[in-house]
Amino acid sequence: MADVYLDEIFVGFVDDHNKFITEVKQLRRESKVSKVLNLHYDEGANEIIIETTRGRLRRPLIIVENGKPKLNNDHVEDLDSGKISWKDLIDDGVIEYVDACEEEDCFVAIQEEDLTTKHTHLEISPITILGVCTSLVPYSNFGSSSRLIRGSKIQKQSMGLYSTNFLNRLDTDANLLHYPQKPIVKTFMHDVFNYDKNPSGQNFVIAVMSYDGYNMEDALIVNKGSIDRGLARSTFFKPYNLEELRYSGGLRDEVGIPDKEVKGYKSEEDYRFLELDGIAHTGAKVDADDIIIGRSSPPRFLSGLEEFSVAANVRRESSISLGEGANGIVDMTLLTESGSGNRMIQTRLRQPKTPEIGDKFASRHGQKGIIGMMYPHEDMPFTESGIIPDIIFSPHSLPGRMTVSHMIEILAGKVGALNGEYIDATSFDTPSEDRLRTTLSELGFRENGTEVMYNGLTGQRFKARIFVGNIYYLRLKHLADKKLHARAAGRIQLLTRQPVEGRAMGGGLRLGEMEKDCLVAHGASLLLKERFDSDKTKLYVCEDCEMVAIFDNYRNKSYCPRCGNAAKVSPVEMSYAFKLLLDELKSMGIFPSLKLGDKF
Repeated sequence: MADVYLDEIFVGFVDDHNKFITEVKQLRRESKVSKVLNLHYDEGANEIIIETTRGRLRRPLIIVENGKPKLNNDHVEDLDSGKISWKDLIDDGVIEYVDACEEEDCFVAIQEEDLTTKHTHLEISPITILGVCTSLVPYSNFGSSSRLIRGSKIQKQSMGLYSTNFLNRLDTDANLLHYPQKPIVKTFMHDVFNYDKNPSGQNFVIAVMSYDGYNMEDALIVNKGSIDRGLARSTFFKPYNLEELRYSGGLRDEVGIPDKEVKGYKSEEDYRFLELDGIAHTGAKVDADDIIIGRSSPPRFLSGLEEFSVAANVRRESSISLGEGANGIVDMTLLTESGSGNRMIQTRLRQPKTPEIGDKFASRHGQKGIIGMMYPHEDMPFTESGIIPDIIFSPHSLPGRMTVSHMIEILAGKVGALNGEYIDATSFDTPSEDRLRTTLSELGFRENGTEVMYNGLTGQRFKARIFVGNIYYLRLKHLADKKLHARAAGRIQLLTRQPVEGRAMGGGLRLGEMEKDCLVAHGASLLLKERFDSDKTKLYVCEDCEMVAIFDNYRNKSYCPRCGNAAKVSPVEMSYAFKLLLDELKSMGIFPSLKLGDKF
């Protein structure tokens, strides 16, 4: 006897769970119960779980009975001619939707030739076992699953035409690729998702070879001439928001150019881009310290204003600036209202982003890497026909990551570019590789895709033939200038006196244990000392009792609270964090003893 739960509510018992599940599924296929119903038998708990709730992930499968699919050629022909629709197939019990729970009770075959009498369902297409992004990877059945996962994640980080109405949107951290292209090598799912209307990459000419060592490991060598012609150029959009808040007592924020009497008033240079309404004009080229929206606010603390009535008129400066390391051009300003009815100002900045050393690129196969060097157009290697590659890719990354699909796409892209056609590279359903080889031979190229190339620096011919072709590459939103950070002096934490954390705060870089080991291994003792001196402080220690002494700043004199004024006290340099540790120990009644060594 099994318990039955409907949408997590107990509704009764059944004697034979197999018979009950079979009958309910048959009623669903006959449209006598709701098509959104899914059920699953939990053997461990001896429970039948029925789900009809919204928001569940469900996918279609072809129903199989006695080892034969219910979908036949007649159905396919009727679909093509328009006699029947997808809904008719569901209503007739040919296709059904199953959720994640019911799928546990299903035995699904990928190909029709794999069907046995034990199978319950058949995949509509083998590509449906993949997710949205993974199904966009060409020849994905030739790659490893781990690479496919990385390729799927990478596509979500790529720049492209993310929206057709991007000019009217105020998205946070939006990146727009200037010249996105349709991929030469694509899958069937590109058409299903209308990928061609919003592409997110470009077709690159690629050469697989080592060149001066600047493309070792994951690095890429990029043709600077290609970048000058517009390759992978993009624009970064970032909005800045300001709301005129209302406070108790009838006080409120005021947007405009702050008066000089305002507390925290900056220089006139910082407000130079503001118009009379306190908003920077469109087209203004602003830097980190420039104000883009001027604002003054009431004092933070309103207590005691009765005593000092003069303070009631003192306002504080609360304008919006770009922040650490930011710059750009004021692109658009939008005036609107917030949900609470306050006036809201939204200003969008744009920054042109030209590819530079350190920027991240990737193919759809998980072959990610950064620009290691940009060579002038005339120094790049070239083929006998005069083709100069856009990027040079390291050959060591292919066997290491086993991305066979990456190599096949280069070959297919070459065929598509020469023949002027799009190549269908749908997973599990691609034409044989022999077709690509034959087509290349017919076009007058070597069937393996290799070509004779010449050194752009010396003009000499390379002894080995170089694998050259076309591939769809993505520029990722991980840009070097948004991550690069360095600091000398700056803000420190109040408690530990160490540098603050974070690039936006102008903070310091964390020096970990392994970084310390590198400095030690290189014998950089002075640099190591400098790094650890960021919170250097001086503590006085009694040489007799070896306890922490006291320094009287008023009298400029040190003494030991235990041994008195006659004790010999010596200053010791240490980190302020260690001094805090000693203070914490003393607060718990543990008095540390500091054994002093030789002074010199």
